[in-house]
Amino acid sequence: MSNPFEHPAPRWFSIPAHRPFLDDLAAGLLAALPEPEGLADAVVLTPTRRGARSLAEAFVAAGDGRAVLLPQIRAIGDLEEGEPPFEPGNLSLDIPPAIDPQRRRYELARLVADHRGFGRDLDAAGALELADALAAFLDGLQIEEVEDAARKLDGLVSLDMAAHWRRSAEVLAIALELWPKRLKALGLIDVADRRVKLLGALRDQWIAHPPEHPLIAAGSTGTAPATARLLDAVARAPKGLVILPGLDEGLADAAWAKVEDQHPQGAMKRLLDQFRLTRADVRAWRPDADSRGRWRRRLINEALRPAEATADWRSVLDGLRREGEAAGVDPLREGLTGLSVVGARQEEEAADVCALLLRETLETPGKTAALITPDLALARRVSARLARFGVLADSSAGAPLAGFPVAVLARLVADWAVDPLSPVLLLAILKHPLAANAIAPEAIAGIERLALRGPRCGDRKALLTRLASRPDLIEAAETLFAALDLALAPFVDGAAPAHEAAYALVETLEALGGQAVWSGPAGEASSALFAGLIADGEGLPPGGPRAFADLVGRLLDGETVRALGTPHPRLRILGALEARLLRADRLILAGLEDGVWPRGAPIDPFLSRPMRKRLDLPSPERRLGLTAHDFAQAACAPEVVLVHSHRREGQPAVESRWLWRLRTLARGAGVELPGRPELLDWARSLDAAGDYAPTPRPAPAPPIEERPDTFAVTRIEALTRDPYSVWARDILKLFPLDRPDEPVESKARGTAIHKAFEDFAAAWTDGEPPAAAELFERLYLKALVDQGLPQSMLARERALAREAARWAADLERRRRADGREVHVERSGTLTIPVQGRAFTLTAKADRIEITPEGLGHVLDFKTGGAPSAKQIDTGFSPQLTLTMAILLAGGFEGLKAYAGDLAYLRVTGRQPPGEEIVRKAAGPESEEAAALAYEGVRKLLALYQDPARGYRSRTAPQFVKTYAGDYDHLARVFEWSTGGEEGGE
Repeated sequence: MSNPFEHPAPRWFSIPAHRPFLDDLAAGLLAALPEPEGLADAVVLTPTRRGARSLAEAFVAAGDGRAVLLPQIRAIGDLEEGEPPFEPGNLSLDIPPAIDPQRRRYELARLVADHRGFGRDLDAAGALELADALAAFLDGLQIEEVEDAARKLDGLVSLDMAAHWRRSAEVLAIALELWPKRLKALGLIDVADRRVKLLGALRDQWIAHPPEHPLIAAGSTGTAPATARLLDAVARAPKGLVILPGLDEGLADAAWAKVEDQHPQGAMKRLLDQFRLTRADVRAWRPDADSRGRWRRRLINEALRPAEATADWRSVLDGLRREGEAAGVDPLREGLTGLSVVGARQEEEAADVCALLLRETLETPGKTAALITPDLALARRVSARLARFGVLADSSAGAPLAGFPVAVLARLVADWAVDPLSPVLLLAILKHPLAANAIAPEAIAGIERLALRGPRCGDRKALLTRLASRPDLIEAAETLFAALDLALAPFVDGAAPAHEAAYALVETLEALGGQAVWSGPAGEASSALFAGLIADGEGLPPGGPRAFADLVGRLLDGETVRALGTPHPRLRILGALEARLLRADRLILAGLEDGVWPRGAPIDPFLSRPMRKRLDLPSPERRLGLTAHDFAQAACAPEVVLVHSHRREGQPAVESRWLWRLRTLARGAGVELPGRPELLDWARSLDAAGDYAPTPRPAPAPPIEERPDTFAVTRIEALTRDPYSVWARDILKLFPLDRPDEPVESKARGTAIHKAFEDFAAAWTDGEPPAAAELFERLYLKALVDQGLPQSMLARERALAREAARWAADLERRRRADGREVHVERSGTLTIPVQGRAFTLTAKADRIEITPEGLGHVLDFKTGGAPSAKQIDTGFSPQLTLTMAILLAGGFEGLKAYAGDLAYLRVTGRQPPGEEIVRKAAGPESEEAAALAYEGVRKLLALYQDPARGYRSRTAPQFVKTYAGDYDHLARVFEWSTGGEEGGE
């Protein structure tokens, strides 16, 4: 290899796509520059910081263990203030400092808010969203160095364009007028503007005073005008070199002429055309002796050639074969060696495949692997899968801040301010690990059990009243509310400024968890986020608790935490941008579905395509071209696996256009792309359940002496339908807990109806009370309030109560017309001897009416559906019949009667508002039903006097799907019932 610095300027070189760019660059510079002074004096410019770090590692590796004085390696695309060579001497004296990106975001949001969202009613989160869109527009203008943009906006919208674009142009005109004035007042400029000015100043300095030391720009395609001009200055320097990544010198001239923005070579074609260079002016950096890599590069480049130039694919394939014959190889098979394609069913399986490929790499000592994907969700899935192997990869995707404890607590507190009585939010805050020290665990358990389970309280006083029996819990609850009220304080008088609400939120977090909430990488990121909001968020539109909670959620969702432990040194997970110039022994390219990689052309919220063209802004396809170049570079690696999914988010997915074109080209040559089907088998076996062997239906059989001998008539129904629930509740004493914030509508209505009829009957003792219907309505609504029904539901209930009250008053008049006695909520008992053991049957009758003729009618109130006659006859709903049996046996103290009606009073308030449903008529029918029920319960109890008889789960399977039981999960009903064991007894 000749010394590249000996060639005449301008010096342009290229490293082929199939070669390891940084390794070849380091080896070439070590060979060209005498050590130690030559290399140490050099300045190397790379596109990214990650590329700069990797190049330093490549120099060390190329040194073969020798001590190497590294050159100065700097990133063009990530400048730091005061970092040479960008700010040596007085280079930046005339360039104002850059505005902090976070402050810029809030300042732009202030501009939006000051103009009332440019005609839109925006809250703080909406203002930030519009500010981000404006920032992207301004960055585009500055990076592309669009001159006199304000003038170009005039007349930008033609009469035949939609009104939306006209409004967009007005918004942009206002921003272009006011934003520079605001920056001038602050004495700052935008980061992108400063970067352009620095690069311009550096170029001017290098042209005026060419550096005598070696100057190398490597890996950049010069997409930004300022970067392109800097590359030209480097190439013309006395010891300057520009090394391009993967210039395709083999693409036919006719195809090269048709290369446009969306093509992988589009950026380099623009760069060469800008400086009137041809591909012949770009020299090879090192001799290429890699046959396999050469054919892979040719194959990838031909597959991605411009669509207009694919008509001659067959002739291209014939030409490749002729070249291969001359070299003694099959170019297609040689080029596809080391490349494989895996098509997963969906994203989860794709993540498993990628994780297995990374883990498989570690089986070979010293071998490295990198996963490259623009899909952050997939990258995080793969990181999670690697954790099952105890492996942590170096991932540029990081983890979303919103998932860390401090962010979760912040969002919970912000949401609590929206709904301060939410039991679910209060429980989540109480049990959050960062708030664990605020209240003792015993107090948390007590508050949960007594105050936060069941229907929510109507106000804080009612919540504290539930804790009246435990003064220690009241004190703990007041401590909690004292901390939380700090977050609520700014909203006492209505809308609050975002920065004040943020300060209050921070106070609350520290009151709950102390300074520990800010520890660790996530704590530091959260601290910086809230500090910026407090310092710079004054201009955001004021809002209520809901608007502030939305703002907090948006800010947290937009942050990523990357410092998460010590990663494995041989594994990396990278985005397409971070992976530029990098190479590993095995590359995995995943997310190869259209819409993911490549993504569709970005949608500009302000500018249509014609508007962008008139403003001299690049087309949206330019970004596709850069992405395509990234793919082409990576796909030329010696060992590469292309992974795509057939379905995404439950919908069919289309494989990436690049993969499709490569597959089509190969098939045109009669070759299929290699695959690795064993990877799919491995991935599917990871979570395979094995043979399905559901657990049998449980039937615990406790000793006879532990079995209950007292049953309410409702428990007889449970013993008939689901004996397992009797074992769980009456023997083990496992009582179900109410759910936090349990809906109270149906439960409250049933309880309120019973209470209203009870009080209504008491009021009727001395005859019909005045305004009976209005009285029932008041009693019913009061009972609903006492049950905790929210005020928001009472409006509807009032209408239903009014209808139900009229029906109830009429019912009482009709049924009391003969002077019958009415008894409500009466308790009765009956002793049943079974095999020498006395069982006690209890009942609490909703209503018993004794007529002057001595008939005893048993009535039960229902707000839902009433049991059918068949259910009563078969013993599945024996409540009424057993209550009648107790009545006939004299089990209700002071009541003696003959068998009357067995009826349900169904009250709905709708049409009809109520129904009297007689299931068994007075006389022999009712008496016989009671006798059969008594005999049935005696036989049922006798069955469970057998020690071998177990309490089986769900002996009436026809009700499994109709009625959900409190103990179905414990009995694993879903498991055994889906296994085919559903038969009853």
